[in-house]
Amino acid sequence: MMTPMYDVAIIGLGPAGSTLARLLETRYRVIAIDKKSAGENGFQKPCGGLISGDAQKALASFDLTLPKDILVDPQIFAVKTIDLKSRLIRHYQRCYINLDRHRFDRWLESIIPDRVEVHQNSSCISVERTEKGFSVSYAEGGKTQTVFARYLVGADGANSVVRRTFYPARKIRHYLSIQQWFPETHPNPFYSCIFDPETSDCCSWSISKNRQFIFGGAFPLDHPRERFERQKKKLEQIGFRFGKVVKTEACLVLRPSSFRDFCCGRDGVFLIGEAAGLISPSSLEGISSAINSAKELSRVMNRGIGDFNQRYRAKTRSLRFKLFLKILKCPFMYQPFLRKLVMKSGIQSIKMTASETEYFGNTESICPSVRLARLGINGERDGMKGFRNK
Repeated sequence: MMTPMYDVAIIGLGPAGSTLARLLETRYRVIAIDKKSAGENGFQKPCGGLISGDAQKALASFDLTLPKDILVDPQIFAVKTIDLKSRLIRHYQRCYINLDRHRFDRWLESIIPDRVEVHQNSSCISVERTEKGFSVSYAEGGKTQTVFARYLVGADGANSVVRRTFYPARKIRHYLSIQQWFPETHPNPFYSCIFDPETSDCCSWSISKNRQFIFGGAFPLDHPRERFERQKKKLEQIGFRFGKVVKTEACLVLRPSSFRDFCCGRDGVFLIGEAAGLISPSSLEGISSAINSAKELSRVMNRGIGDFNQRYRAKTRSLRFKLFLKILKCPFMYQPFLRKLVMKSGIQSIKMTASETEYFGNTESICPSVRLARLGINGERDGMKGFRNK
């Protein structure tokens, strides 16, 4: 029995892989291999599930509209930024769309044309270069399958088997993203971004979704679960309510620190989305870059002229430079002293009114914005002293 031969093999069907699979022209015979299953069970990427303005713009460029069933309640228009080291909190306006990330990924898969051969609930085991292209071995239904392809596309995220195989020296900072779900017990839903340099040099987040409360963060690989639990205890002290854990999720996440961390591929291998390192080092947002990098690769391949790898690198230069500028922005977010100066200045922050008198049921357990306000939110001398004495 002959091994099937394809023009393009796509590993991973997140926003990057699904976009590329949808856009490649009919002249290409395409196979796509993805870990997610057709139902709600199986692999789900731990993610806050917010669509940023850049990602909304990327979707709008295809004239795509989101179906109602992937949206969740509530829609929140501000991020509550909490600095546990400086005891500061600020609210900043953000135009995110709150959605179910797994259903979003499944929707992107559902609009892939039938001509693409999609294998769900399948894990790529290995990829190798051959005389005519690449061999791809994957596990599906308890069996190992092997196919061949002329071009290989790694859209398989932070733990990309394609990047590990062909570019082992192009290492990039890894964190473990841990996320837990709880019943929502806060009377007023909120979205927060949390900085706590004692437990992580990256950020954490919380978000309310359909009467559930999600808390997650990116933690160094040195005892990440212990760091996660320590941070939870700190947040409980300022009014966060966690309760019984509904489920816990974890996966690797990348955070580029230099221009060299962006790896587009060569010699018939292509990396798109997070597998290419195309993720914001400041916010860890990667959906917009995933969609845009896939769009550029599809344009290159559909045109069918010249060296595809060289042209893809050229087409993504502006995207990579944009992310590099965010690397330069990182000290103002992640260096404690600079972050404190920015937050104390109040630049671009929202002056809150209602939340300053809102309580979480009683005067002893108040919402984070109020409690931090009482404990020194504005850096006032008496307030800071009160916080330190707690």
